[in-house]
Formats: sequence, structure tokens, C-alpha cells
Amino acid sequence: MRVLVTGHLGYIGTVLVPMLEAAGHDVVGLDCDLYRRCTFGPGLPRMTTVLKDVRDVEREDVRGFDAVLHLAALSNDPLGDLDPDLTEDVNWRASVRLAEMAKHEGVRRFVFSSSCSTYGKAGEDVLDESAAFNPITPYGRTKVWVERDVSPMASPDFVPTYLRNATAYGVTPRHRFDVVLNNLVAHAVTTGRILVKSDGTPWRPLVHVRDIARAFLSVLETPEDAVRDEAFNIGRTSENHRVRDLAEIVRGAVPECTVEYAEGGGPDPRSYRVSCEKAATTLRDFTPTWDAEAGARECLEAYRAHGLTLEEFEGPRYQRIAHVRELLRTGVLDQSLRPRVPVGEA
Repeated sequence: MRVLVTGHLGYIGTVLVPMLEAAGHDVVGLDCDLYRRCTFGPGLPRMTTVLKDVRDVEREDVRGFDAVLHLAALSNDPLGDLDPDLTEDVNWRASVRLAEMAKHEGVRRFVFSSSCSTYGKAGEDVLDESAAFNPITPYGRTKVWVERDVSPMASPDFVPTYLRNATAYGVTPRHRFDVVLNNLVAHAVTTGRILVKSDGTPWRPLVHVRDIARAFLSVLETPEDAVRDEAFNIGRTSENHRVRDLAEIVRGAVPECTVEYAEGGGPDPRSYRVSCEKAATTLRDFTPTWDAEAGARECLEAYRAHGLTLEEFEGPRYQRIAHVRELLRTGVLDQSLRPRVPVGEA
């Protein structure tokens, strides 16, 4: 297939593109490259790239593609809280507009990177894809709205699919330190302490970023009728963990460290467990292979090889919200998060 990947220079996209190319797909990327100063190690994909904000996509940008894999978004809760209206513009309105243009231009498949954060505050039940939404953040709400608004576009000629990714972990060239397992290991390596920022009781389903990428690839290889207007929880049902248990997994990888709980860290209202059986039984050749223990070891090796410091991962170089605030402060971006100077010169 000829495939357009939005957000191909982000955390997931940088591992997804090589997989697509290895499978024989012709891939073009579209990304504003907001995090071009945040590269963590080698391996950025070299490919045809359209440097453009997803809000500015036009019909000619999607013309001639068989599939659009839509990852581009403001990608975490603190960043979403920076400006909820802006989050709605990027994550919701631009996404729905992109799907509308894709359908108009004859793109058959539209695969949306949704999130299990759509379940939000869900308690102890293990949720499948029929469960009610209960998002409690701007990020989670925008994912719900995109699924809601794209669903009526489904037709024999247009096949939207929604991948509700569990909480990601694992090392990529555009690494994220703000996701829970990556963050716990980073604290362990740089301080000797595994710092839990809540009371440790919330549930999180986890999935390695490479398993997320494999899910996107699998959707393209699964018959259309099996994925048309369907949502899939992406991860492994066995990989639902309480945050306090993740801290113990990290201590197993870095045994010289101690587990500490941040002062005043109460129960995080975001707590949910999910079943991932639908993806395992429906998507062609999709079997997630990673678990949290292996992910913690992978992060440990990468951080030590990099010589990671506390100042790096908690400062504006690698922390997404701090990085964006620094770009705003220095005038690289305007208040709409658009560059004031061409991307290559910023």
C-alpha cells in the first residue's frame, strides 16, 4: 500500500515507519516536527516527509494514498491541560477534518491512534471495547470525540479503525519520559530512587511501543470487513498493573534502588483495566511480545548507555510540557504552537 503516516517523527511513528517499510509499504510522513530538539539516540526514519502541522493539511496531501495512519496529536494529559481549546483544535477538529478529506480523496483505510484513556475513571472492572467512555482529561475527551465523529463516515469504500492504545513504554528515537514505566526507570537510574507520584493504587494497562506499531501494521493486513468502524484495545490483558506494582518491577531491574512515594501524592483518578482479547483474535498475525519486566530492562540499558541525567529528563530537553513551554518562552512557537520561523531554522 501507499501509506501516509501523520506524526511519523513522534514516539510511536519513529518505530512504526521502519516496520511499514520492511513489510513493503510505500510510506510518506507528515509531521510539524515539534520535538526535533528532543531526539534520543539514533534511528530517525529517513523518508519522504511533508513538514506540516496536521491542522493545515489539504486534500492534495492525502491524495493518492491507500491508507492514512493518524498518530499526530498533543500527546499527554499535562500538554492537553496547557490549553484545552488548542488540544481540541489539534486532536479533535484536525483529526475529523483529516478523515473527511481522506474519504473525499478515495483513501480506503483510516487508522486512528486512540487511547485507553477514553475509559478514564473506571474502577476495578476489566473493560472491553463495548465499555462506556469516562474520560477525565482534555486528551481523553478528544479521543472519544474523534471516534464518535469519524464513525458515521464508515462505508464500503472507507474503513476507519480505532486503536485504543494502552499506556506505552519502551525506547524510541523520540523517546518519552512522561509515561509511567519509562519515568520510573529514569528516576531509578538518575537518582537511585523509584519515585511514585501517586499513592500507587491506580490501574494502568501497559503496552510496548513496538507492539503498538505492530498493531497498526496488522490492521493494514487484516480484511476490511473485520476492522471497518471497529475499535481495539491494544496491549495484553495480562499487562494490567497497579502503579505500585510497576515500581516493584523497576526495583527488580534496578535492585540497588529504593521505592519512594511523592509527598502529597494521592490516588490518581485515572484508573482502568482493559481486555485486549479482541485485537488478539481479530487482527492478522498480531501477538504482542513485550512485558513490563523486559521494557524496564530495555529502558535501563538505554539510559545507562546514554548517560542520562535527572536534569535532562525532567528539564525542557525531554519533558514534553517543559519543552513546549521553553519553545513558547523563547519565541520559537507562537501561542497556537505554530513556529514563528521555518522549522529548519528554529
